[in-house]
Amino acid sequence: MAESLICNNTQSRVSSVLNRDVKQFGKKFMFDSNEETCWNSDQGESQWVVLEFPQPVKVFELRIQFQGGFSGKSCKLEGSAKKEDHKHIVDFYPEDNNCLQISFHVVFPIQDVPLVQKLKIVFENSADFFGRIIVYTLEKNLYFELLYLFCSVTGSIVLHENCRLIGR
Repeated sequence: MAESLICNNTQSRVSSVLNRDVKQFGKKFMFDSNEETCWNSDQGESQWVVLEFPQPVKVFELRIQFQGGFSGKSCKLEGSAKKEDHKHIVDFYPEDNNCLQISFHVVFPIQDVPLVQKLKIVFENSADFFGRIIVYTLEKNLYFELLYLFCSVTGSIVLHENCRLIGR
């Protein structure tokens, strides 16, 4: 079972929830590490997920697990400081399957990764005819710019408070 990299203090918003049934299909199910639950958007183009972190982060990798047939086809990642407009970071094109996949991975130097406090994942269109998106798992590899401790014994980056190990 996967463990989410989202801190307890991370706030999230989504574009829609199927039939407004948040008890069964709400956003929290993307982060609960339960393979039986999911966020299910309502129909329509340009569905999105916004994450607001308690402090600025650098996102190195996005891992996402869709339900096959309900994946995003053309997606983009946007980010911003707390009060700014979102700026484009990268386009990505997930596969239409139900495997946990790496949809975005930084290949440019670490210093070029933008520092963001808000992250927006936009699913511009869907494999589903009605534009629905179903996400079982959403994880990010990230670190908090000034608030991490590198452990030379394990090679892990350790975050303070209720954030878990996030690197190697």
